[in-house]
Amino acid sequence: MAFGAEELRVLRRALALALQPQTASAEDVKDCLRLAESLDEAVREGVRLRAFLVADLARYRAALPGTTAGYLTLLEEALGAGYRPDVDDLSALRALRGNPVAAVLLDRCLALAEQDVRAGLARRTTALPAPTVPASRTRLLALPGGLS
Repeated sequence: MAFGAEELRVLRRALALALQPQTASAEDVKDCLRLAESLDEAVREGVRLRAFLVADLARYRAALPGTTAGYLTLLEEALGAGYRPDVDDLSALRALRGNPVAAVLLDRCLALAEQDVRAGLARRTTALPAPTVPASRTRLLALPGGLS
């Protein structure tokens, strides 16, 4: 995502307003709202592009081995856009591993898949709450100063 000169000026002004609380002019508010709308549109466009890439990738994968060159190019582009390879991609790359480009992509995808598995395991182990002992089963402590 790239910003134009006008968008950077508005972003800088918005950050200055956030750091130094003061009343913002109506023009500043309108500019900030327009910038927010532009950012939202850019994010939506990114989501649409990624969905298109993933759908196109699935079509090329279904037509393998005849579309090897196109599939590998699309997979590389999708990975660059943040796509995480799934089981079908790994299977297709294993079948194409005789191709040097496919072999390199397979190594890259396997590394990404391993990262995803490790991240999932880390989330699962940290997400478990620590067991607590019910109040009825805690030890009673003697307090000093009781009956003499």
